[in-house]
Amino acid sequence: MSTEPETTEDAEPGLPGAESTSAGGPGTRGGETGAGQAADTAEGDTATGEAADTAEGDTGTGEAADTAEGDTATGEAADTENARVGTGRAASGEGAQADTGPAASGEGAQADTGPAASEEGAQADTGPAASEEGAQAETGQAADAEGGDAGTPQVSEAEAELRAQQVERERIEQRKAEKKAPIASGTKLSGKAADLLAAVRAVESGDKPAATVFEEPRPAPRRPAPAPERRPQPVAPGPVSAPAGPAPEAVQAVRQVLGEGGAPEVLAPQAAAVLGEGADDQLRADPWQLLRIAGVRPEQADGFARALLGAECGPDDERRGRAVTGWLLEQAALAGHTVLEMPALLAALAQRGVPEPDSAVQDAITEGEVLVFQDALEGEAGAPAPADGEGAEEDEERPVRVLVGLERYAMAEESLADGLARLVNSAPKQDGSAEEWERAAASAQGSAAELIRAVAGQGLVLHTGGEASLAEPAALLAAARSLGLRVWAATHGPIGRNRFAALLRRSGQAADASGQADEAPADSPVATVSGLLAGLEGPGRDTDGALDLDLLVVLDAPQLDVETAALLTESLPDGARLVLAGDPAVLWSAGPGRVFADLLAARICPQVASRRPDPGPLGELVSGIGVGELNQVEAPGKEVVIVPVRDAGEAVHRTVQLVVDSVPRAIGVPAEETQVITPGHGGAVGTRALNAALKERLNPGPGRFGGFDPGDRIVHSPAPGRALPGRVVTADAEGLHLSCEGETVVVPRERVEQSVRHGWALTAHQAVGSRWPAVVVVLPGDAAQALSRPWVYTAFGRADRHLSVVHGVEQALPRAVAEVPAKPRTTRLPVLLAPQISGT
Repeated sequence: MSTEPETTEDAEPGLPGAESTSAGGPGTRGGETGAGQAADTAEGDTATGEAADTAEGDTGTGEAADTAEGDTATGEAADTENARVGTGRAASGEGAQADTGPAASGEGAQADTGPAASEEGAQADTGPAASEEGAQAETGQAADAEGGDAGTPQVSEAEAELRAQQVERERIEQRKAEKKAPIASGTKLSGKAADLLAAVRAVESGDKPAATVFEEPRPAPRRPAPAPERRPQPVAPGPVSAPAGPAPEAVQAVRQVLGEGGAPEVLAPQAAAVLGEGADDQLRADPWQLLRIAGVRPEQADGFARALLGAECGPDDERRGRAVTGWLLEQAALAGHTVLEMPALLAALAQRGVPEPDSAVQDAITEGEVLVFQDALEGEAGAPAPADGEGAEEDEERPVRVLVGLERYAMAEESLADGLARLVNSAPKQDGSAEEWERAAASAQGSAAELIRAVAGQGLVLHTGGEASLAEPAALLAAARSLGLRVWAATHGPIGRNRFAALLRRSGQAADASGQADEAPADSPVATVSGLLAGLEGPGRDTDGALDLDLLVVLDAPQLDVETAALLTESLPDGARLVLAGDPAVLWSAGPGRVFADLLAARICPQVASRRPDPGPLGELVSGIGVGELNQVEAPGKEVVIVPVRDAGEAVHRTVQLVVDSVPRAIGVPAEETQVITPGHGGAVGTRALNAALKERLNPGPGRFGGFDPGDRIVHSPAPGRALPGRVVTADAEGLHLSCEGETVVVPRERVEQSVRHGWALTAHQAVGSRWPAVVVVLPGDAAQALSRPWVYTAFGRADRHLSVVHGVEQALPRAVAEVPAKPRTTRLPVLLAPQISGT
């Protein structure tokens, strides 16, 4: 099985995996088209990770980034259900996961320390259902960015999110343009680092950089951030559709250029959308601009450039160096990094055949395509600076860390730091007296009372805990609402939203019975993060463009990437309170950054750790995994069951058997409430093979509409990093009609292959933020390298009542839990927060 590693952290920053041996560019590779088409790699899956969580992102352009699981040889991948694009490795090579064939896992393989091994009852003798992969169209990625402006009731959520993102980025860019003060951290550098810093300073001051000129930019006063734009108000639920694409004539012009260069013409719509006006002229002038299309690798862009430029094309072309620099930083973002350390980036450029890596980076800085930063190394920032003499000379040479990043993520991280500092350093709005807050806390218990007291006097509070700890944010919302505050909660996905809304209703009813609350909320104030930012859910915006609320509790906080977190903090009105709550042991966000973990480490605000353990054998098992122990637990009610398997075929057979027969019969959970989770998308026991087998048993049909039939379980990915489980209702000329947690979604015919996949089996990144009554976790023999403690914790923790483990990895499971933590991500948020918090 080609495991498509779930965690992009397997990709070390700046060190992409080995180059493909195909140097022919985007023309052909193994009889298949190169740029964005399915690469002829192991198991038919590819060395790319940047496919989005566009529900199996099996596309020619590698759908950009749930950064969790591309079926790759480098581990940098996005949660792209098997992005078949042979596209670039994330800028990291260490931890690269080699595609391997299915490995025999040994008869009766079972971890000695694993969960209780109570075998299921009678097993059906039927062989595995057909598991062959269906025909997957290799198409380009859906450009579904976040952000949005919902001007009419029929506007799509994706379009609304896109517009909101654009407004926020314009604001960030305005602030950046006004901010020309020199970098505060670190001091003078030497060698290549000094040259690079001089280059960026010269660019900021408007001069042409030179290797021997070190000109400081003139500091300019910092202008406060402009007031947010008015955001759209909530609209009634209704069918949504995708935003309009580029003009047909623009697409046709790009298609012609692609054809001349031997690149797949299927990339034309995406290229026209990404490059914008005059995309065809841009490609002719700089063919390496093709690397901006998700899924295209440098060797494919090289072939395209050779076809268009002929003798003018060479590896030392400065256009190539700039493009590859940007591409490597994009791959790093897919792996979760917001910046890369300079040595790692230079090494990656050399590995990609760039003759003078430092010149390539300097050119990219000169053109404003990347930004460079210097931060004092840990332990050095607080050291006192000598006054003069030899001490001053030593101070000039003190070690610093030089970082390079794309403007998009660098500015988002800076904006996030500003917003968090504003929350920490400003007094929250005084709704309710101190005595009223104390009475509300006294009526709660344990850590719920601690949370209420912390929120009473602080603008930013962190809350950690598992599933049972959600009762504490629920108690906080009830207390704040009783004091007259406008309160809302936001979750990562719709399943989590509906579950927390049900918890609020139950809590309100219980409070009514005990006489401790006035009444249960008539409509639960819970939204998804994406819907809240797009204006499709939640309280809407006030006249100043800020969210119309006093307290926002964000659940599933580990899933916040830097861009989403920046949008949230910038959207809060003055005096509002923000609570970030979540389980720090789960997989990190699909997008770049590690916001929740960075904030926990920075300790800039109160932190309340829940003391409510998750109950029962499942709670005991998952809690042990969180601290690195895979304990054997007593499971008298078959809460945890181990099903050993020897090979891939048996794994598929047993998985189908569990979902269709054993779990419904022995546990009482029907097949439609049982979720299968597996480490990868491709291979013999990936999501595609399992979905094919499960469809054959549970909802067989001809699949007349893109492989789907009414009643099929699906996962819809309207934007990178988002997975909405649902079902197919019908199909007509408009497209595929879906029901996703009560919301009606219409996916146009041309976008079905890109954004909809079958959903009986998911990856752990797709499942994060959701829970089901029963979960079957499949661990085939060749998945061992994809396992880590956060992956196992997340997958096992999705079960409410029952967990079956189809176990074929032998001792790799306890070893992963004990020895394989989350891969680190390179970010600047802690450095950005320190001076803003301490300097006020």
